[in-house]
Amino acid sequence: MAEIIRMPRLSDTMEEGNIVSWLKKEGDAVKSGDVLAEVETDKATMELESFFDGVLLYIGVPSGPVAVDGIIAIIGQKGEDYKSLLTGESAKPQVEKPAEKPEAKVEEIKIAQKPAADVSVAPETHQQAIGDQRLKASPLAKTFAAEAGISLEQINGSGDQGRIIKKDVENFISTKPTQTVTSSSNNIAALPVSNNFAYGDVPVSQMRKTIARRLGESKFSAPHFYLTIEINMDNAVEARKSINEISPVKISFNDLVVKASAAALRKHPNINSSWFGDKITYHKDINIGVAVAVEDGLLVPVINHADLKSLSNINQEVKELAGKAKSKKLTPQEMTGNTFTISNLGMFDIEEFTAIINPPDACILAVGSIIKKPIVKNDVIVIGNMMKVTLSCDHRVVDGASGAQFLQSLKAMLENPVMIIV
Repeated sequence: MAEIIRMPRLSDTMEEGNIVSWLKKEGDAVKSGDVLAEVETDKATMELESFFDGVLLYIGVPSGPVAVDGIIAIIGQKGEDYKSLLTGESAKPQVEKPAEKPEAKVEEIKIAQKPAADVSVAPETHQQAIGDQRLKASPLAKTFAAEAGISLEQINGSGDQGRIIKKDVENFISTKPTQTVTSSSNNIAALPVSNNFAYGDVPVSQMRKTIARRLGESKFSAPHFYLTIEINMDNAVEARKSINEISPVKISFNDLVVKASAAALRKHPNINSSWFGDKITYHKDINIGVAVAVEDGLLVPVINHADLKSLSNINQEVKELAGKAKSKKLTPQEMTGNTFTISNLGMFDIEEFTAIINPPDACILAVGSIIKKPIVKNDVIVIGNMMKVTLSCDHRVVDGASGAQFLQSLKAMLENPVMIIV
């Protein structure tokens, strides 16, 4: 019996998937485990694998966006009449062809995940390009190999007729020594600089579409207000220096901010909350999202139970997640569940900025750089290490006094770091 495959909902925010390419064509024999197509979602580019043996009878959309639950394909026996499955289905708004049946089996599609990136292949050397003409490889495999700096000629393909797929590249990389992912002292990776920037019109990726939609909804549906406070980081500078002299794990200022924010959230649970229209949820767990810049936008990996973790544990987890974000290996589970978000642009010498709230959080903290400047201390002008932070608040949930009290606690903890170390 013919089986319908539909576009599954692969994340809470996903409304559509974008068909990048088909690795099978209509009439091709399909075995369980064969890669059918590459689909870009709002957070990941996926290889869709079949759970069925048979023939690919029908392709719903050759390329482009498909709404969640829209038909992707039909697999059955050769010569089988699949058109009866489409009877009574009208074309759905975001699907290019009229081809739908109400019942879908999401479990029919086996997903091999890779976090989202622009689907265009990075520029390659002339030698690599020549090799690609001789070799059969999926677009995702080419992109993955280009990002890793690997020649496809070194890889043996396991797909149809020796076609190289993403799994082949991953298996090849796993046999090579792991490269250390470096990041700035604040654990936030900077955007890569490209000498081959492509000017002109560029199709919007699913990640960028989601960023635009979610932040647009946040900015224009949540009434933002902003509170800024300046923190004397002299003691934090000295504490970090002392810790790093004896600790094998080198603590960053961002680690101190994450830890202090988590401790302040425990003291002010009303800040650790979310607006859901008919209810406000006050979260017991403190899960802090840390914004990381990637080529196509921002990813926000989450440090779960941040208040219960040591500075060294926070440092190692942020480094690991930031590294995964840069190498496009974050899983959806590592990017969900945040109850508060921190965005740090201090490494770019940004003194002060405001951030748009990251739904469903009620607040986001924008952290600027530490600047040496003259201050008055004990009625004497001295040089101090000053840092400005700005709390963006959803006024539906958080009032000005509540936000100010949270910032006072955060300031006290960073100006007296022993409060977050003990």
